[in-house]
Amino acid sequence: MPQIHFLDVTNRDGVQTARTGLSKFGKTMVNFYLAKLGVAQSEIGFPFLFHEVPYVRAQVALAEAGAFGGLRLSGWCRGVAADVERTAPLGLRHYNLSISTSDYMIQNKFRGRLDRDAIVREMTAAVRAAKDAGAETVGVNAEDGSRTDIGFLVEFALAAKEAGADRVRYCDTIGGDTPGRVRERFAALASATGMPVETHCHNDLGMAVANSVSGALGDLEAGQDAWVNTCVNGIGERSGNADLLSTILAFRHGFGLEAEEAGIGDPLDLSWARRFGLWASYAFGQPLPYNQVGVGRNAFAHESGIHADGALKDHGNYELYDEATLGPFPADWHERAGRVVLTGEYGGKAGFRHVMEGLGAEVGDEDLTFRVVQLCNAMTGRPLTDDELRLIAAHPRELSLLFPGYEAG
Repeated sequence: MPQIHFLDVTNRDGVQTARTGLSKFGKTMVNFYLAKLGVAQSEIGFPFLFHEVPYVRAQVALAEAGAFGGLRLSGWCRGVAADVERTAPLGLRHYNLSISTSDYMIQNKFRGRLDRDAIVREMTAAVRAAKDAGAETVGVNAEDGSRTDIGFLVEFALAAKEAGADRVRYCDTIGGDTPGRVRERFAALASATGMPVETHCHNDLGMAVANSVSGALGDLEAGQDAWVNTCVNGIGERSGNADLLSTILAFRHGFGLEAEEAGIGDPLDLSWARRFGLWASYAFGQPLPYNQVGVGRNAFAHESGIHADGALKDHGNYELYDEATLGPFPADWHERAGRVVLTGEYGGKAGFRHVMEGLGAEVGDEDLTFRVVQLCNAMTGRPLTDDELRLIAAHPRELSLLFPGYEAG
């Protein structure tokens, strides 16, 4: 039976959102939380960029040490062989390679530099380079796929498949698609190519989640697996991408797709949803809207008389799902009121020991762990959370790779 998988792009599309940012340690924590949630794959960033290289090395080391469970780490590259060849030595085993496919972008972005034949040549060369470098899976991204005619999308995908690609990503780059159209086009593309089609939907019309769900259902209709791109809290360029939690809840409670036998192929554990959503709000410096699905302050709040009366009798009267399934709200050490001792960039060993003992975190190499705590705090510029401190305590050697010149010997 075909299944739905989640490929989160917070660390690629999310972090390039204007007027926001995330440290490399913050990107590491995104991978940590995605692994806890049971998401299949994280698009960890742009491995061909010089400033991503230490971060990518740290992620590969952390994955090898078991810090991310079964989470697959993938790199995003432009659909040119040179990007892949530059990235190959870093040891990533999964890639998505992107190039524009619509006539609009051929005319107004490439401006005569590339035509359709050249786009196919560039993309297939990049796929072969990735496979030759040992990539286990390669997805090819049709940027502006929603404005690309279906005939060329099929041609593009079939050429990619022949070169060794495993999936094709349909990008609603400008966020202008609609659920009915997306479902029909996904079913047609998946049927014609015999390939899974990834959803990548932007929220310019407020329909990113609806379009992502509809596209995935089109895949299933065609007998192919679906790969759904998401971002935590729906962040992303302009109006954002499909929200991870909203999309999962839509499949689970809107369409009854929950267990593996019912269509969801990832071992999802939503008890980490609140911790992830609220951590991301803190780390990105983006307050959550009160009405944010699942994790917003008002997601389970009732005031109106009829609603309050019904919820007091049985929360199911006015709530679609139980808030307990989303896990507890974090109560981090650094948020304690009154007298509190913290550890960080300017702290000493006494405070470091006090906090780590209070968190029940086992510290092996104390000097290295203390140094990495200081470096991570300096990188983020804000108090470290309990989950961050516990990850540092568990994997100081791997995390030291984030900081060239300070790596563990």
